[in-house]
Amino acid sequence: MADPFQVDGLGSSGINPIQGPRSAGPTGKTTPLNGKDFQSFLTESLEKVNAMSLDATEAVNRLATGQTQDVAEVFTSVQKAGVAFDLLMEIRNKLLEAYQEIQQMRV
Repeated sequence: MADPFQVDGLGSSGINPIQGPRSAGPTGKTTPLNGKDFQSFLTESLEKVNAMSLDATEAVNRLATGQTQDVAEVFTSVQKAGVAFDLLMEIRNKLLEAYQEIQQMRV
């Protein structure tokens, strides 16, 4: 039986486990061990959050039109989408803070 708290590839806590350390390649650049770069990771995360939001909207519409009577499923779907969006906004805020801090560095 699937974990009811599993969210689209995320762990039961809703957060991916931290990956191991990065390895330096022959060019001296660090690359993630799983082969994904940060941009593709962010893009995939945005797509997952968008899909969760669309699923929540669809669940609310099904409840409003009487196609489903499972309020708990709709509530869970909306809460998952809300938590995922909140996490995405916190990541965005941290990225902006880091960017602003880099801008203020003297060369």
